[in-house]
Amino acid sequence: MTISGIIVRSTVVAALGGLLFGFDTAVIAGITDALTRTYSLDPGGLGLTVASALAGTIVGAMLASFPGDRIGRRDSLRMMAILYIVSAIGCAFAWNWGSVVAFRFIGGLGIGGSSVLGPMYIAEIAPAKWRGRLVGFFQFNVVAGILLAYFSNYILGTLGLGAAEWRWKLGVSAVPAALFLLMLFFIPRSPRWLVSKGRIAEARAVLKLTGETDIESEISQMRASSTERGGSAEPLFIRKYRLPVFLAISIGMFNQLSGINAILYYLNDIFAKAGFTKVSSDLQSVAIGATNLLFTLLAMSIIDRVGRRRLLLTGSVGTALCLAGVAAVFASGTHENLLVWLLIGFIAFFGFSQGAVIWVYISEVFPNQVRARGQSLGSFTHWVMNALIAWAFPIIAARSRVIPFVFFSAMMVLQFFVVFTLYPETKGVSLEDIQKKLEAA
Repeated sequence: MTISGIIVRSTVVAALGGLLFGFDTAVIAGITDALTRTYSLDPGGLGLTVASALAGTIVGAMLASFPGDRIGRRDSLRMMAILYIVSAIGCAFAWNWGSVVAFRFIGGLGIGGSSVLGPMYIAEIAPAKWRGRLVGFFQFNVVAGILLAYFSNYILGTLGLGAAEWRWKLGVSAVPAALFLLMLFFIPRSPRWLVSKGRIAEARAVLKLTGETDIESEISQMRASSTERGGSAEPLFIRKYRLPVFLAISIGMFNQLSGINAILYYLNDIFAKAGFTKVSSDLQSVAIGATNLLFTLLAMSIIDRVGRRRLLLTGSVGTALCLAGVAAVFASGTHENLLVWLLIGFIAFFGFSQGAVIWVYISEVFPNQVRARGQSLGSFTHWVMNALIAWAFPIIAARSRVIPFVFFSAMMVLQFFVVFTLYPETKGVSLEDIQKKLEAA
């Protein structure tokens, strides 16, 4: 089966939520020092400022399944786009520290919701043969957004904007957010959501648009998956879903226990402690963002051939070694010139593994009738861990720069053994067949 233009367009548009997700999470790295000076923040206050957006992501991820099930994945993404716009404009015109925190929280709602709805929409419209690469495009856009944030911070930092510089850095994302909202009016609804609502004729029309050749067979499988054993009212936390629930929670936890977002949020501070200047820190951040993009793209190109499990195992080994190296640099106080290369290596292994796999895997392991709630669970776990680590990292790092990286490295060793013993492979299998496979485990 060849991939149709409507699937490509729908994937690109839904994945724009990932671009804004990445931009809004990483842009904070370039303004932590400015916020600290502007509002006289201590390490705890800075951690709270960064974590405020993450608190929003937790709530957004937790609640996204409700509009996702009620009004559909596509229309719920429009709500997320509006939240992104409000957050960007609000931060640009924030009148005090509390308003910054409040508008960052609103942006977090959009990030959390997008992390649930975007991958789920793409997974439900994509053919099994292409699903890994297409859902992976969401993560590609996340890392593209991260790189864009670092590059934007660098460019705006050279314009001599003075005390208003941090406002421009936060506010500029209103432009792509408005574009995201506009483009969401030009893609179809998810056919699986339409079937779950009994709107079979509309689902047939969407499948015809996507180029599906055996429409009635697809409709039949979707109807069976959506209605069997209790249908959409079935609880998530029951015995037959114990493995999908474990997989979603564990991959969400390990993604953050790698330290990825603690490093991305505080990258400039990490480089500053190693003796780099502000401008050089911004440039190093761009290099790391570009590495993230490159290796995520590489992983996307092979994820449907190599599989999700093998990528995760490879990344576990590589990230553990690089993080141990960072800890050694800080412990010895020497060889700071290696820090950039170790962090680039860490980002490369992360982008090649967890970064490319997480949203694909979570979107695959739950059946149609509980997919929205399952996706919310995995995303919720991811963002809870993200918020806890982002809040705690500057406090612990102020006391010891070594301990956080030793901890992150140990968690990647643990991840290797968990994936090796418990994670099934899902490449090339239809969502309905994955459901049967996991329920029988």
